[in-house]
Amino acid sequence: MAGDAKKLQPIIVKRIKKGGHAAHGGAWKIAYADFVTAMMAFFLLMWLLGSTTEGDKKGIADYFASPMKVALAGGAGSGDASHVVKGGGEDLTRSNGQIKRGDVDAPKKAINLAALKAEQRRAEVARLTEIKNTIEQKIQASERLRALSSQLRLDMTRDGLRIQIVDEQNRPMFASGSAVVQPYMRELLQAIGSILTEVPNLLTLEGHTDANPFQGGERGYSNWELSADRANASRRELMAGGLAENRVLRVQGLASSQPFDRADATSPANRRISIIVMNRDAEDRVFRTEMEPEPAEDGASSPTATHR
Repeated sequence: MAGDAKKLQPIIVKRIKKGGHAAHGGAWKIAYADFVTAMMAFFLLMWLLGSTTEGDKKGIADYFASPMKVALAGGAGSGDASHVVKGGGEDLTRSNGQIKRGDVDAPKKAINLAALKAEQRRAEVARLTEIKNTIEQKIQASERLRALSSQLRLDMTRDGLRIQIVDEQNRPMFASGSAVVQPYMRELLQAIGSILTEVPNLLTLEGHTDANPFQGGERGYSNWELSADRANASRRELMAGGLAENRVLRVQGLASSQPFDRADATSPANRRISIIVMNRDAEDRVFRTEMEPEPAEDGASSPTATHR
């Protein structure tokens, strides 16, 4: 019996589980990954802060100090940036030469006023030259007006296009000593008035006489009155051709003060009507009522502007 009990005794086998890799398990990988992620975040933060202006750095600091206050008040640091960090410039990969948009004045395009005015003058001269050519073509197209072309003078002056109708010995514009327009000159003036309706420029009309004294004498009805009356008579014929009344800016009689033929003050050519299609500069000179004050000397105050 004792021998049988000895046979039935269980055999217990102890197996020792070796933990050779217990100190080197997978936990270190997680810790290393956390460390690398933290370093990446740190270097990214340094990169962004390096491209941020001092003002925005302060705004960011204020935001984290009191986020609710900044969020309600708005402004820098409250999420109104157009970049990841406001003020980072246009290229965050650059660390030098960055300028925050809004910290400096926007570049302004310089306008060359002198060049602009010169271009406007060229355009105006071209338009007046086109008017000159139109008048010449219309005169040549009419047989009756073509006969008067020798008495027509067109040229460009400082004030604009000047159209002059001069007297000839056997074909005067007006009867002697009178402001009544001759019938053959009415058609010419009305044709010019019709053409001038197509342009917006204002006009100046000038009447001229020769140097022969008027019978009434200088103290009575003289060449001054006669030249002014002839200029007004010409104005009425231009209006009969379709010209609006408000297009005429000035009507003046100059008598014999500005002769056409300076060599002969009594020449019939000095008896003429001048129609000036004024350019912009000439109009400005007429409308300008104040003269610019001259610069003061030795600290003295500038003189008061005088009126014409």
